[in-house]
Amino acid sequence: MDEELRALKYRAWHRGTREADMMIGGFFDARHQGWSANERAWFADLLNETDVDIMAWAIGTLPAPARYRGTLLSALRQLDFIRIAK
Repeated sequence: MDEELRALKYRAWHRGTREADMMIGGFFDARHQGWSANERAWFADLLNETDVDIMAWAIGTLPAPARYRGTLLSALRQLDFIRIAK
């Protein structure tokens, strides 16, 4: 993993709440392979947003700003990457 991806992974997994770590970090772990420069930039920009907003956009309780709409937000909304311990 290159330096840019390591930095994104760290930021994705150190959000401040366990729920945000699981959602945003889990999304990174499941989807980052093969991201283009534009997709990396999209994710880096997303990480500048508040956890509350990101989570609301992911679960659909708030509409996402136009700059985040697209394929990666659709993938984030699937939530199929979150591991739930039983």
